[in-house]
Amino acid sequence: MKDMRKVNNPHNDDKVIDACSIFGAMDVTGRRFSGNGVIKAITNMHDRSNGLGGGFAVYGLYPAYADSYAFHIMYLNDAAQNQTEAFLKENLHILYGEKVPTKPTAGIVNPPLFWRYFAEVGNHKLEDIPDDDYIVAKVMQINTTIDDVFVFSSGKNMGVFKGVGYPEQIAAYFCLEQYQGYLWTAHGRFPTNTPGWWGGAHPFSVLDWTVVHNGEISSYGINRRCLEQFGYQCTMQTDTEVVAYAVDLLVRKHGLPIELVAKILAPPFWSNISRQANGQKELLLTLRQVYGSLLLNGPFTFIIAHQGEMIGLTDRIRLRPLTVGEKGSMLYLSSEESAIRLVSPDLDRAWTPVGGEPVIGRLGKPLPSQRELVIAGVM
Repeated sequence: MKDMRKVNNPHNDDKVIDACSIFGAMDVTGRRFSGNGVIKAITNMHDRSNGLGGGFAVYGLYPAYADSYAFHIMYLNDAAQNQTEAFLKENLHILYGEKVPTKPTAGIVNPPLFWRYFAEVGNHKLEDIPDDDYIVAKVMQINTTIDDVFVFSSGKNMGVFKGVGYPEQIAAYFCLEQYQGYLWTAHGRFPTNTPGWWGGAHPFSVLDWTVVHNGEISSYGINRRCLEQFGYQCTMQTDTEVVAYAVDLLVRKHGLPIELVAKILAPPFWSNISRQANGQKELLLTLRQVYGSLLLNGPFTFIIAHQGEMIGLTDRIRLRPLTVGEKGSMLYLSSEESAIRLVSPDLDRAWTPVGGEPVIGRLGKPLPSQRELVIAGVM
């Protein structure tokens, strides 16, 4: 049997690195930029990964098809592709489909076949439900009923690229230096309790929500059972998947602002709630009572993104690191400040956010001033 210590620690030294790397960059003006800096930054944190998973999410990626759903799908064989394409044509109006460009890359072994399709709902849905709900249902149906296929991205004007390898290898394999977007997130994975496989790499996505995560969700079981009551089906063999579905449920379906979602996923301690003014105390108690099953236990740092927003959030006692950097209209979130400084050496500001308090970048909204940050208690 292979020595498992060497799987986690190939150099056979005393330092065991059990941490993922995460990075996000957003231009709040909406200016699209190359991913070269993001690739450089995540590569700088190479030692946080072990080659079992890397990935990227890019927003503003497909301006020519901005109003269409962009499906990124991995196939293990031709039969899976034929069956899936027949399903797509029966249930959606396909505008265009093509093989995702890739190139041979050292370290990338036995990849699946990647295709992308741009689609509209059109007249295909019979139910009187929103288009987004229809798309989620069809993605779940493909991922649970068709063998050897996996839909891993389905949002508008965005896309996920991920697989088994170091993030710099994944970037090279998918030719990401050729793409531009106004928001990029990246991840280098060190699987904690789950296998390294192409679909299980980060980011995790539903519609245009994506999540990259450093940590471990020990409440996965109750989180999953709660989400399954609302029709979500967890198929990715990893704890992080529940976070993508939770934010989709809470923001898109229940209409909650991300500031309140943060209070559900990483709520204040009971002792802190008891010290709040009555109105705030009642709100926080209500959130705990209604959404207690979506509270996340365990150490975590997330970068959550969707169209127009990038959010950084840590657990309440900051058991995983997060650094925020700003330069002009650029907002950076990273596991390490060194990665931010590598691509933007002369930052306007850099700080460590308070545990459980979200850092939010919004398209078209100026970043907060230092005075506003001090008043808010994050600096």
